[in-house]
Amino acid sequence: MLLIGLLSGTLAGVIDLAVDWMTDLKEGVCLTAFWYSHEQCCWTSNETTFDDRDKCPQWQKWAELMTGHAEGAGAYVLNYFLYVLWALLFSFLAVSLVRVFAPYACGSGIPEIKTILSGFIIRGYLGKWTLLIKTVTLVLAVSSGLSLGKEGPLVHVACCCGNLFCSLFSKYSKNEGKRREVLSAAAAAGVSVAFGAPIGGVLFSLEEVSYYFPLKTLWRSFFAALVAAFTLRAINPFGNSRLVLFYVEYHTPWYMAELVPFILLGVFGGLWGTLFIKANIAWCRRRKTTQLGKYPVLEVIAVTGITALLAFPNPYTRRSTSELISELFNDCGALESSQLCDYINNPNMSRPVDDIPDRPAGPGVYNALWQLALALVFKIVITIFTFGMKIPSGLFIPSMAVGAIAGRIVGIAVEQMAYHHHDWIIFKNWCRPGADCVTPGLYAMVGAAACLGGVTRMTVSLVVIMFELTGGLEYIVPLMAAAVTSKWVADAFGKEGIYESHIQLNGYPYLDVRDEFTHRTLATDVMRPRRNDPPLAVLTQDSTTVEDVETLIKDTDYNGFPVVVSRESERLIGFVQRRDLTLAIKTARQKQDGVVSSSVVYFTEDAPQLPASNPQPLKLRRILNLSPFTVTDHTPMETVVDIFRKLGLRQCLVTRSGRLLGIITKKDVLRHMAQMMNQDPESIMFN
Repeated sequence: MLLIGLLSGTLAGVIDLAVDWMTDLKEGVCLTAFWYSHEQCCWTSNETTFDDRDKCPQWQKWAELMTGHAEGAGAYVLNYFLYVLWALLFSFLAVSLVRVFAPYACGSGIPEIKTILSGFIIRGYLGKWTLLIKTVTLVLAVSSGLSLGKEGPLVHVACCCGNLFCSLFSKYSKNEGKRREVLSAAAAAGVSVAFGAPIGGVLFSLEEVSYYFPLKTLWRSFFAALVAAFTLRAINPFGNSRLVLFYVEYHTPWYMAELVPFILLGVFGGLWGTLFIKANIAWCRRRKTTQLGKYPVLEVIAVTGITALLAFPNPYTRRSTSELISELFNDCGALESSQLCDYINNPNMSRPVDDIPDRPAGPGVYNALWQLALALVFKIVITIFTFGMKIPSGLFIPSMAVGAIAGRIVGIAVEQMAYHHHDWIIFKNWCRPGADCVTPGLYAMVGAAACLGGVTRMTVSLVVIMFELTGGLEYIVPLMAAAVTSKWVADAFGKEGIYESHIQLNGYPYLDVRDEFTHRTLATDVMRPRRNDPPLAVLTQDSTTVEDVETLIKDTDYNGFPVVVSRESERLIGFVQRRDLTLAIKTARQKQDGVVSSSVVYFTEDAPQLPASNPQPLKLRRILNLSPFTVTDHTPMETVVDIFRKLGLRQCLVTRSGRLLGIITKKDVLRHMAQMMNQDPESIMFN
């Protein structure tokens, strides 16, 4: 756990620093030290003024560097052109690396991790190459300015770290169940560094990712998340001693009347979540079934080109999404230079600095409002096409951006209403003229939570992550109201969140823990072989030859085979994995003398004495699982489904008084559940 925390914290810190630098590289370069980002470059400068704190002679935009002119149409066009060019270069590099070295590094990785934790094995998904390529391409993808975040992929990166350290200890590498517990804890460390929210990470792992979460995993996750957050804090990638970019502190309380706009934001979040899931799944299905899927590089280049061309003119979409959210969450203090804080000040105001009363909006605010409205439409549309491309892409940040923009717009509207109409009955009791009543930044925060909840259907972990992000403990009730509303609204249109929808789309055999199975069917109705099927492929304990086994392996693609006493009695002894069989026969042929095709395979305690003329027998008792999971043919399917869920089984044998009758695999259970819900069982495709 310590190692996982250290490595994932370090990787997250490196990713944050690299993204910061490369995002600024699209606009200009630092002359004193090119590895400084814009902010770091101007820190060291003595020539910065308070009003133009972003401008310093050490930092030059590309046009100024090349032509010597900072202003004018020519400089704007050159900057625009170079911005698009850098974006295209970054995304091309990202998609090429993913395509050539680690095809599994694309996407967010959370659907696959949910599937792995449910007991399915995706080989190579958590390998070393995937870890390396995902870390590098994540930096490139986020820097290219595409509408995606790094939060989901960081969970995948942390799980890769977990898998890497599991392979060093035989206790974990040999035992799938123990390895899954470690991966659950690694997922918590991933969210901990993605959001700087250690407790939110533990709850996220419990609520969203994990399948089976015993108490010891809870405190392991807690420890891993703690170490990861410590490591990130030591690196201090944002230079503000915080774990996140958008840390805010609000000074005003909220009032009961404000619950109405908060709940409306919750409704908006639920509707956006539904729209996004439906549209994104339709687009991804189209990508899978048409020619589009054959040109992943072209698709990424096209989407990046369109994003960069449309994003540059609008200052709110040009910057990185995290910075945008940070600005939207911000409370307008006396020291803010942002356009959103361009209010008309009362000249004879004498109040403490941090408690500024509500003021009428100036031209800058109205200007910012229509730019934000355009940014909202742009983000809503472009995110649908971005998520699911062949590059690492997270969904948390874009969803939060959509919600934060909508929330800030609503917040400013409420604030101006309260200022101009403070005699209305709704404002009368709590908003006196000259008081600071409405905080627009709080609305942005609530909107972000609502949209994220609508897309992922998280509730508890979402609220905890949001208040750890923003340090606003007294705003738990508004956040809870928005999260619950958005979940109810989104659930009214469909039960699946974005991750479950992607699991279904990709055909992973995943049994959702939340689904109820209430039908009165028995194991006999589901097991195979059915009536007209060929008999079950089995091995006998002492009458199968090596040649028979090899033929069986060649002719079938099953994962393993039951072993019985004899074909007549069909009494079950155990179960043997296909992988172990092939490996054992291969090693025996190389290392043992006298093992030939006609050698008999024995699964018994000791092989009988054979005459010298017979070929040497092959003893395979050691690879036989003597306690395979079995149920009787009259076990209700409700119990069987529960067993599959809780133990993460892949198959289970059906017996009657010791005789083997058939086998039920996870895919049979899923097909049966589809049939019971009147869907066509063949329509469930498995990769």
